Amino acid sequence: MATALNPRQALLILNGLQHVGPIMLRRLLDAFDHDPVAVLSGDRRKLLQVKGVGEKAASVLTHWAEHFDLSKEVGRMKASGIRFLAQIDSSFPPMLQEMYDPPIGLYWKGAYNIDRPCIAIVGTRRATLYGHSIAKKFAAELSQLGFCIVSGMARGTDTAAHEGALAAGGPTVAVLGCGLDIVYPPENLELYQQIAATGAVASEFPLGRRADRQTFPMRNRVVAGMCEAVIVIESAAAGGSMITARFAGEQGRQIMAVPGRIDQSSSAGCHQLIRDGATMVTSVDDILEELRYARPESKEAELPLGDLDLAAPPGPPLSALEREILDCFKGGELCQPDQISQQLNRASAEVSATLMGLEIKRLISKRADGRFEAH
Repeated sequence: MATALNPRQALLILNGLQHVGPIMLRRLLDAFDHDPVAVLSGDRRKLLQVKGVGEKAASVLTHWAEHFDLSKEVGRMKASGIRFLAQIDSSFPPMLQEMYDPPIGLYWKGAYNIDRPCIAIVGTRRATLYGHSIAKKFAAELSQLGFCIVSGMARGTDTAAHEGALAAGGPTVAVLGCGLDIVYPPENLELYQQIAATGAVASEFPLGRRADRQTFPMRNRVVAGMCEAVIVIESAAAGGSMITARFAGEQGRQIMAVPGRIDQSSSAGCHQLIRDGATMVTSVDDILEELRYARPESKEAELPLGDLDLAAPPGPPLSALEREILDCFKGGELCQPDQISQQLNRASAEVSATLMGLEIKRLISKRADGRFEAH
Protein backbone atom coordinates (compact mmCIF):
# COMPACT_ATOMS: atom_id res chain seq x y z
CA MET A 1 0.00 0.00 0.00
CA ALA A 2 2.84 2.38 0.83
CA THR A 3 4.36 1.98 -2.66
CA ALA A 4 1.21 3.58 -4.17
CA LEU A 5 1.67 6.74 -2.14
CA ASN A 6 2.79 10.02 -3.64
CA PRO A 7 5.25 12.29 -1.76
CA ARG A 8 2.56 14.68 -0.45
CA GLN A 9 0.49 11.81 0.93
CA ALA A 10 3.59 10.30 2.53
CA LEU A 11 4.43 13.63 4.19
CA LEU A 12 0.86 13.93 5.49
CA ILE A 13 1.15 10.45 7.01
CA LEU A 14 4.55 11.13 8.56
CA ASN A 15 3.24 14.39 9.99
CA GLY A 16 0.29 12.57 11.53
CA LEU A 17 2.22 9.77 13.22
CA GLN A 18 2.32 10.77 16.88
CA HIS A 19 5.35 8.59 17.67
CA VAL A 20 7.62 10.54 15.31
CA GLY A 21 8.77 14.05 16.28
CA PRO A 22 10.11 16.79 13.95
CA ILE A 23 13.78 16.10 14.72
CA MET A 24 13.39 12.37 14.10
CA LEU A 25 11.50 13.12 10.89
CA ARG A 26 14.35 15.28 9.65
CA ARG A 27 16.84 12.49 10.38
CA LEU A 28 14.64 9.94 8.62
CA LEU A 29 14.29 12.09 5.53
CA ASP A 30 18.04 12.72 5.48
CA ALA A 31 18.70 8.97 5.73
CA PHE A 32 16.30 8.18 2.87
CA ASP A 33 17.48 10.95 0.50
CA HIS A 34 14.47 13.16 1.35
CA ASP A 35 12.06 10.63 -0.09
CA PRO A 36 9.07 10.37 2.29
CA VAL A 37 7.63 7.41 0.37
CA ALA A 38 10.88 5.51 0.91
CA VAL A 39 10.71 6.20 4.66
CA LEU A 40 7.32 4.51 4.91
CA SER A 41 8.36 1.59 2.72
CA GLY A 42 11.91 1.29 4.06
CA ASP A 43 13.19 -1.91 5.57
CA ARG A 44 13.27 -2.24 9.34
CA ARG A 45 17.06 -2.58 9.58
CA LYS A 46 17.70 0.69 7.79
CA LEU A 47 15.11 2.48 9.94
CA LEU A 48 16.80 1.25 13.13
CA GLN A 49 20.11 2.67 11.92
CA VAL A 50 18.66 6.20 12.14
CA LYS A 51 19.56 7.93 15.42
CA GLY A 52 16.59 8.05 17.78
CA VAL A 53 14.55 5.39 15.97
CA GLY A 54 13.83 2.45 18.23
CA GLU A 55 11.78 -0.69 17.80
CA LYS A 56 8.52 1.08 18.57
CA ALA A 57 9.05 3.92 16.07
CA ALA A 58 10.25 1.48 13.40
CA SER A 59 7.14 -0.63 13.92
CA VAL A 60 4.89 2.43 13.59
CA LEU A 61 6.61 3.48 10.35
CA THR A 62 6.46 0.06 8.71
CA HIS A 63 2.84 -0.47 9.77
CA TRP A 64 1.70 3.14 9.43
CA ALA A 65 -1.79 2.20 8.15
CA GLU A 66 -2.58 0.77 11.59
CA HIS A 67 -1.82 4.13 13.20
CA PHE A 68 -3.04 6.70 10.67
CA ASP A 69 -6.18 6.52 8.52
CA LEU A 70 -5.16 8.48 5.43
CA SER A 71 -8.51 8.35 3.62
CA LYS A 72 -10.40 9.42 6.74
CA GLU A 73 -8.02 12.34 7.34
CA VAL A 74 -8.30 13.54 3.73
CA GLY A 75 -12.09 13.29 3.88
CA ARG A 76 -12.27 15.35 7.05
CA MET A 77 -9.93 17.95 5.57
CA LYS A 78 -12.05 18.33 2.43
CA ALA A 79 -15.24 18.64 4.48
CA SER A 80 -13.69 21.44 6.58
CA GLY A 81 -11.97 23.33 3.74
CA ILE A 82 -8.52 22.45 5.07
CA ARG A 83 -5.48 21.73 2.91
CA PHE A 84 -2.07 20.32 3.75
CA LEU A 85 0.90 22.47 2.77
CA ALA A 86 3.90 20.16 2.53
CA GLN A 87 7.51 21.33 2.57
CA ILE A 88 7.72 20.50 -1.12
CA ASP A 89 4.85 22.86 -2.02
CA SER A 90 5.55 26.33 -3.39
CA SER A 91 2.89 27.74 -1.04
CA PHE A 92 4.70 26.48 2.09
CA PRO A 93 5.80 29.53 4.16
CA PRO A 94 9.28 30.26 2.80
CA MET A 95 11.01 31.27 6.04
CA LEU A 96 10.05 27.96 7.67
CA GLN A 97 12.37 26.24 5.22
CA GLU A 98 15.31 27.97 6.94
CA MET A 99 14.58 26.41 10.34
CA TYR A 100 16.69 23.67 11.91
CA ASP A 101 13.62 21.52 12.61
CA PRO A 102 10.79 22.85 10.41
CA PRO A 103 7.42 21.11 10.30
CA ILE A 104 7.27 18.83 7.28
CA GLY A 105 3.86 20.26 6.58
CA LEU A 106 1.08 22.47 7.89
CA TYR A 107 -2.66 22.00 7.98
CA TRP A 108 -3.92 25.25 6.49
CA LYS A 109 -7.42 26.76 6.52
CA GLY A 110 -7.89 29.84 4.34
CA ALA A 111 -7.20 30.83 0.75
CA TYR A 112 -4.36 33.16 1.74
CA ASN A 113 -0.74 32.11 1.06
CA ILE A 114 2.20 34.00 2.53
CA ASP A 115 3.03 36.72 0.01
CA ARG A 116 4.80 39.33 2.14
CA PRO A 117 7.15 39.67 5.13
CA CYS A 118 5.69 38.35 8.39
CA ILE A 119 6.01 39.80 11.88
CA ALA A 120 4.90 37.97 15.02
CA ILE A 121 3.23 39.85 17.86
CA VAL A 122 2.96 37.82 21.05
CA GLY A 123 2.46 38.39 24.75
CA THR A 124 0.69 37.38 27.91
CA ARG A 125 -2.83 35.96 28.00
CA ARG A 126 -3.47 38.30 30.95
CA ALA A 127 -2.82 41.48 28.98
CA THR A 128 -3.53 44.83 30.58
CA LEU A 129 -5.61 47.34 28.68
CA TYR A 130 -2.36 49.11 27.82
CA GLY A 131 -0.82 45.95 26.39
CA HIS A 132 -3.99 45.11 24.49
CA SER A 133 -4.12 48.57 22.89
CA ILE A 134 -0.41 48.54 21.93
CA ALA A 135 -0.70 45.09 20.33
CA LYS A 136 -3.75 46.16 18.36
CA LYS A 137 -2.18 49.46 17.29
CA PHE A 138 1.13 47.91 16.21
CA ALA A 139 -0.64 45.16 14.28
CA ALA A 140 -2.88 47.64 12.48
CA GLU A 141 -0.03 49.96 11.50
CA LEU A 142 2.23 47.12 10.37
CA SER A 143 -0.62 45.65 8.31
CA GLN A 144 -1.09 49.00 6.60
CA LEU A 145 2.59 48.99 5.75
CA GLY A 146 2.41 45.62 4.01
CA PHE A 147 3.30 43.06 6.68
CA CYS A 148 1.43 39.89 7.58
CA ILE A 149 0.78 39.62 11.31
CA VAL A 150 1.36 36.18 12.85
CA SER A 151 0.31 35.12 16.34
CA GLY A 152 -1.14 32.18 18.26
CA MET A 153 -4.80 33.24 18.69
CA ALA A 154 -4.48 32.88 22.47
CA ARG A 155 -6.38 35.11 24.85
CA GLY A 156 -4.99 38.57 25.52
CA THR A 157 -2.13 39.89 23.40
CA ASP A 158 -2.48 37.36 20.55
CA THR A 159 -6.17 38.13 20.15
CA ALA A 160 -5.49 41.88 20.09
CA ALA A 161 -2.80 41.44 17.41
CA HIS A 162 -5.14 39.51 15.12
CA GLU A 163 -7.92 42.04 15.73
CA GLY A 164 -5.63 44.93 14.81
CA ALA A 165 -4.62 43.31 11.53
CA LEU A 166 -8.23 42.51 10.66
CA ALA A 167 -9.30 46.09 11.47
CA ALA A 168 -6.70 47.39 9.03
CA GLY A 169 -7.83 44.98 6.32
CA GLY A 170 -4.50 43.16 6.29
CA PRO A 171 -3.80 39.42 6.30
CA THR A 172 -3.08 37.64 9.55
CA VAL A 173 -2.12 34.04 10.26
CA ALA A 174 -3.03 32.25 13.49
CA VAL A 175 -0.84 29.26 14.37
CA LEU A 176 -2.66 26.89 16.72
CA GLY A 177 -1.32 24.42 19.25
CA CYS A 178 -4.05 21.90 18.39
CA GLY A 179 -5.77 20.44 15.34
CA LEU A 180 -7.63 22.89 13.12
CA ASP A 181 -10.95 21.23 13.92
CA ILE A 182 -10.59 22.46 17.51
CA VAL A 183 -11.05 26.15 18.29
CA TYR A 184 -8.94 27.08 21.31
CA PRO A 185 -9.76 29.13 23.25
CA PRO A 186 -13.42 28.43 22.41
CA GLU A 187 -14.51 32.05 22.88
CA ASN A 188 -12.38 32.95 19.84
CA LEU A 189 -14.62 31.05 17.43
CA GLU A 190 -15.71 34.23 15.63
CA LEU A 191 -12.11 35.45 15.47
CA TYR A 192 -11.06 32.05 14.06
CA GLN A 193 -13.70 32.38 11.33
CA GLN A 194 -12.67 35.96 10.48
CA ILE A 195 -9.00 35.03 10.23
CA ALA A 196 -9.75 32.02 8.01
CA ALA A 197 -11.91 34.20 5.73
CA THR A 198 -9.21 36.79 4.96
CA GLY A 199 -5.96 35.19 6.15
CA ALA A 200 -5.24 31.68 7.37
CA VAL A 201 -5.33 29.45 10.42
CA ALA A 202 -2.47 26.93 10.53
CA SER A 203 -1.27 23.99 12.59
CA GLU A 204 1.25 21.18 12.22
CA PHE A 205 -0.98 18.88 14.28
CA PRO A 206 -3.42 16.40 12.75
CA LEU A 207 -7.16 16.86 13.15
CA GLY A 208 -8.43 15.90 16.55
CA ARG A 209 -5.15 16.64 18.37
CA ARG A 210 -5.86 18.65 21.52
CA ALA A 211 -3.54 21.24 22.98
CA ASP A 212 -1.18 20.20 25.77
CA ARG A 213 2.16 21.18 27.30
CA GLN A 214 4.03 19.69 24.35
CA THR A 215 2.04 21.28 21.55
CA PHE A 216 2.29 24.90 22.70
CA PRO A 217 6.11 25.12 22.54
CA MET A 218 5.99 23.41 19.13
CA ARG A 219 3.44 26.00 18.04
CA ASN A 220 5.68 28.79 19.32
CA ARG A 221 8.64 27.59 17.25
CA VAL A 222 6.47 27.73 14.10
CA VAL A 223 5.29 31.26 14.95
CA ALA A 224 8.91 32.39 15.32
CA GLY A 225 10.07 30.48 12.25
CA MET A 226 7.52 32.06 9.92
CA CYS A 227 8.56 35.61 10.74
CA GLU A 228 11.37 38.08 10.25
CA ALA A 229 10.85 39.41 13.76
CA VAL A 230 9.05 38.61 17.00
CA ILE A 231 7.66 41.49 19.06
CA VAL A 232 6.87 40.71 22.69
CA ILE A 233 4.28 42.96 24.33
CA GLU A 234 3.90 42.13 28.03
CA SER A 235 5.17 38.81 29.31
CA ALA A 236 6.01 37.33 32.66
CA ALA A 237 9.62 36.25 33.06
CA ALA A 238 8.61 32.62 32.50
CA GLY A 239 5.75 33.22 30.05
CA GLY A 240 5.12 31.33 26.83
CA SER A 241 6.15 34.39 24.85
CA MET A 242 9.65 34.01 26.24
CA ILE A 243 9.77 30.55 24.63
CA THR A 244 8.76 32.12 21.31
CA ALA A 245 11.49 34.74 21.73
CA ARG A 246 14.06 32.03 22.49
CA PHE A 247 13.10 30.14 19.34
CA ALA A 248 13.37 33.40 17.39
CA GLY A 249 16.90 33.92 18.67
CA GLU A 250 17.91 30.34 17.82
CA GLN A 251 16.56 30.79 14.30
CA GLY A 252 18.33 34.11 13.73
CA ARG A 253 15.18 36.23 13.79
CA GLN A 254 14.97 39.73 15.25
CA ILE A 255 13.67 39.92 18.82
CA MET A 256 11.94 43.10 19.95
CA ALA A 257 10.22 43.98 23.21
CA VAL A 258 7.97 46.78 24.40
CA PRO A 259 8.96 48.18 27.81
CA GLY A 260 6.43 48.46 30.61
CA ARG A 261 6.14 49.36 34.28
CA ILE A 262 8.90 48.01 36.50
CA ASP A 263 6.42 47.09 39.25
CA GLN A 264 4.23 44.85 37.11
CA SER A 265 5.05 41.17 36.61
CA SER A 266 3.61 41.35 33.08
CA SER A 267 6.55 43.55 32.09
CA ALA A 268 9.29 41.43 33.68
CA GLY A 269 9.79 39.27 30.59
CA CYS A 270 10.08 42.22 28.23
CA HIS A 271 12.61 43.92 30.49
CA GLN A 272 14.62 40.73 30.71
CA LEU A 273 14.66 40.43 26.92
CA ILE A 274 15.81 44.04 26.57
CA ARG A 275 18.52 43.47 29.17
CA ASP A 276 19.64 40.40 27.24
CA GLY A 277 19.98 42.30 23.96
CA ALA A 278 16.51 42.45 22.40
CA THR A 279 15.64 45.70 20.66
CA MET A 280 13.44 48.00 22.70
CA VAL A 281 10.59 49.35 20.57
CA THR A 282 8.11 52.06 21.48
CA SER A 283 6.70 52.74 18.02
CA VAL A 284 6.27 51.13 14.61
CA ASP A 285 9.05 53.39 13.32
CA ASP A 286 11.44 51.65 15.75
CA ILE A 287 10.40 48.32 14.24
CA LEU A 288 10.87 49.55 10.67
CA GLU A 289 14.30 50.97 11.50
CA GLU A 290 15.47 47.70 13.03
CA LEU A 291 14.22 45.70 10.02
CA ARG A 292 15.58 48.34 7.60
CA TYR A 293 12.25 48.95 5.95
CA ALA A 294 11.41 52.46 4.80
CA ARG A 295 8.01 53.90 5.62
CA PRO A 296 6.16 54.74 2.36
CA GLU A 297 6.40 58.43 1.50
CA SER A 298 2.94 58.53 -0.07
CA LYS A 299 0.32 59.18 2.58
CA GLU A 300 -2.21 57.46 0.34
CA ALA A 301 -0.52 54.17 1.22
CA GLU A 302 -1.62 54.52 4.80
CA LEU A 303 -5.10 54.42 6.25
CA PRO A 304 -5.56 57.03 8.99
CA LEU A 305 -5.57 55.22 12.30
CA GLY A 306 -8.69 57.11 13.30
CA ASP A 307 -10.59 55.12 10.69
CA LEU A 308 -9.63 51.87 12.39
CA ASP A 309 -11.60 52.52 15.57
CA LEU A 310 -8.52 51.75 17.66
CA ALA A 311 -9.05 54.57 20.11
CA ALA A 312 -12.04 55.38 22.22
CA PRO A 313 -14.11 58.46 21.30
CA PRO A 314 -14.11 61.47 23.63
CA GLY A 315 -15.68 60.46 26.90
CA PRO A 316 -18.56 61.97 28.85
CA PRO A 317 -18.05 64.97 31.17
CA LEU A 318 -16.45 64.10 34.50
CA SER A 319 -16.92 65.32 38.04
CA ALA A 320 -14.01 66.67 40.04
CA LEU A 321 -13.76 63.41 42.03
CA GLU A 322 -13.87 61.32 38.87
CA ARG A 323 -10.96 63.31 37.45
CA GLU A 324 -9.01 62.91 40.71
CA ILE A 325 -9.56 59.17 40.68
CA LEU A 326 -8.55 58.84 37.02
CA ASP A 327 -5.34 60.72 37.83
CA CYS A 328 -4.48 57.85 40.19
CA PHE A 329 -4.20 55.57 37.15
CA LYS A 330 -1.62 57.69 35.33
CA GLY A 331 1.37 55.76 34.09
CA GLY A 332 -0.61 52.54 33.88
CA GLU A 333 -1.07 52.21 37.63
CA LEU A 334 -3.29 49.36 38.84
CA CYS A 335 -5.22 50.51 41.91
CA GLN A 336 -7.21 48.98 44.74
CA PRO A 337 -10.21 50.98 46.03
CA ASP A 338 -8.64 51.24 49.51
CA GLN A 339 -5.43 52.55 47.99
CA ILE A 340 -7.35 55.30 46.18
CA SER A 341 -9.27 56.19 49.35
CA GLN A 342 -6.04 56.64 51.29
CA GLN A 343 -4.32 58.56 48.51
CA LEU A 344 -7.21 61.03 48.07
CA ASN A 345 -8.29 61.01 51.72
CA ARG A 346 -11.82 60.14 50.67
CA ALA A 347 -14.37 57.82 52.24
CA SER A 348 -14.28 54.25 50.90
CA ALA A 349 -18.00 54.27 50.08
CA GLU A 350 -17.62 57.48 48.07
CA VAL A 351 -14.66 56.10 46.12
CA SER A 352 -16.39 52.77 45.46
CA ALA A 353 -19.49 54.51 44.09
CA THR A 354 -17.36 56.72 41.85
CA LEU A 355 -15.39 53.73 40.58
CA MET A 356 -18.65 52.03 39.66
CA GLY A 357 -19.68 55.15 37.73
CA LEU A 358 -16.38 55.21 35.86
CA GLU A 359 -16.87 51.54 34.99
CA ILE A 360 -20.30 52.31 33.56
CA LYS A 361 -18.74 55.09 31.48
CA ARG A 362 -16.16 52.50 30.30
CA LEU A 363 -13.23 54.57 31.48
CA ILE A 364 -11.88 51.90 33.83
CA SER A 365 -12.20 48.14 34.21
CA LYS A 366 -12.01 45.84 37.20
CA ARG A 367 -9.50 43.03 36.94
CA ALA A 368 -9.86 39.51 38.27
CA ASP A 369 -7.51 40.34 41.18
CA GLY A 370 -9.82 43.14 42.38
CA ARG A 371 -7.66 46.00 41.14
CA PHE A 372 -8.81 48.56 38.58
CA GLU A 373 -7.05 49.84 35.47
CA ALA A 374 -7.83 52.73 33.16
CA HIS A 375 -8.69 52.33 29.49
